[in-house]
Amino acid sequence: MDETVLIGVIGGSGLYHMAELQDAERRTIDTPFGAPSGAVVVGTLRGKRVAFLPRHGEGHVYPPARIPQRANIYALKSLGVRFIIGVNACGSLREDYAPGHIVVPDQLFDYNIGRRDRSFFEDDLVAHVSVADPYDAALRTVLVQAARDVGATVHDGGTFIIEDGPRFATRAESRIFKSWGCDIIGMTTAPEAFLAREAEIAYATMAHITDYDAWRDHEEGVTVEMVIQTFRENVQRAEQALARAVELLDPTQTTPSHAALEGAIMTSRDKLSAATLERLRPIVARALRL
Repeated sequence: MDETVLIGVIGGSGLYHMAELQDAERRTIDTPFGAPSGAVVVGTLRGKRVAFLPRHGEGHVYPPARIPQRANIYALKSLGVRFIIGVNACGSLREDYAPGHIVVPDQLFDYNIGRRDRSFFEDDLVAHVSVADPYDAALRTVLVQAARDVGATVHDGGTFIIEDGPRFATRAESRIFKSWGCDIIGMTTAPEAFLAREAEIAYATMAHITDYDAWRDHEEGVTVEMVIQTFRENVQRAEQALARAVELLDPTQTTPSHAALEGAIMTSRDKLSAATLERLRPIVARALRL
């Protein structure tokens, strides 16, 4: 049965096994950009239907640079999702952003230098979308309030730098990123945030700090064990904050993100192929009045 789901969550597998999630069902969705990173789990959380997608796939099988991010965003858009809450583990590049804290960043620095599919608009449809403020302000406000409501130490704002991975940063890289004014570091939120904007979906993320990255000389470098241990210690609070955010969010509201393609499409309508229009229909239908 067709069903519109207005809220999406992209994060780890633990988030769609939440005790509060009811009526959960798995959906396999195909897209013109291939299969998403996993089946979409749709369930009811705090009275609202929510679609959960495992960013790295079930069993963590996709490295950061190989996550099928276009397929992920396309799949959620095809369900009718209007708001996406990202959940990320991250490292801290400043003393006062400590492990165990939550950051709701307001800026994003895409430092991916390898090949990632960054846009839906790569063939005969040209669009230039504004991402000066890459995270949706209204959704950010909800996430900050939700984290505070569950007793988390939350930082409202920060610049999130995204590196290629899958390795962690060297001490030299970490110090340079810190000197640039970046606050937290991760591997996956770009191009996820930019693709969501192209799809006219409001997007923001809750970044959970697991470590101090590598810029502190007196500490060991980041390890997988360190990241996993800290995230596991905080997963309950992450679930609580997510559930509270869903409860607070009005998914029917309209924000500037929902009109991101207005005036952004440059290609003349008579130059657009039928194949391109059909392929991108869920993305461009509103803007092109299809």
